[in-house]
Amino acid sequence: MTSWIRFDAPDAGGGFGMLVNDRVLEYEGDLFGEARATGVERHLGDLVLTSPCLPGKVVALWNNFHALAAKLDKAPPKHALFLIKPSTSVIGPGQAVVRPASYAGKIAYEGELGIVIGRRCTNVEPEQAGAYIFGYTCINDVTAVELLGEDPNFAQWCRAKGFDTFCCIGPAVQTDFDWRSARVVTRLDGVERQNYPLADMIFSPAEQVSMLSRDMTLMPGDVIACGTSIGVGTIKDGATVSVSIDGIGTVSNVLRSADGER
Repeated sequence: MTSWIRFDAPDAGGGFGMLVNDRVLEYEGDLFGEARATGVERHLGDLVLTSPCLPGKVVALWNNFHALAAKLDKAPPKHALFLIKPSTSVIGPGQAVVRPASYAGKIAYEGELGIVIGRRCTNVEPEQAGAYIFGYTCINDVTAVELLGEDPNFAQWCRAKGFDTFCCIGPAVQTDFDWRSARVVTRLDGVERQNYPLADMIFSPAEQVSMLSRDMTLMPGDVIACGTSIGVGTIKDGATVSVSIDGIGTVSNVLRSADGER
């Protein structure tokens, strides 16, 4: 497996590279096109990790796990149910989730697997979809819960999930990842809140890519958030949420208030 990260370096600004143990082999060019090794090696501890990709859009699924569907007494959907999170919602490991200044209500976490698209993708069959998946990452899909039903005439999924900093992605994009044997573990201030198998997905990654590619063109760097399972909860200001998937790593982010105070 190959692990790709993006970073800020004190002497060189932003860059990307391949993570090998605690060393980063720097690359230049296009991660999803012609990526060329520069010959520069950096120590991971000298770098600040950023979001491992810069999606033009994040497509976030709902009701994509059998266990959660059963708990909610919802039938498994026949087509992936989704919303769009804007690119401005994306942050990387260690960056703060910022509470919107206009919102004092509950904020929730959702630990999820993310699919990173590697090639322009339109109308592909499930059997072809694997060729369009560059790799996988960890996601915390953050939600301003009380905005969802604020207007009884319209469920505001995009607004509730689309605020700046409401999509935590990282720490890396892992290629050749075996999602079938992995689990998502979410911890709130170190206490385990979610621990569920990815094999319980209703729609597999290949099925998700195929379905969504018939609804919109997926571009290199776009991310599909595969949905979450049982254990979603709320975050208090100052709390840290860590989403871990074995084989990928952990993305951790603290929730802070708009004025910067925890």
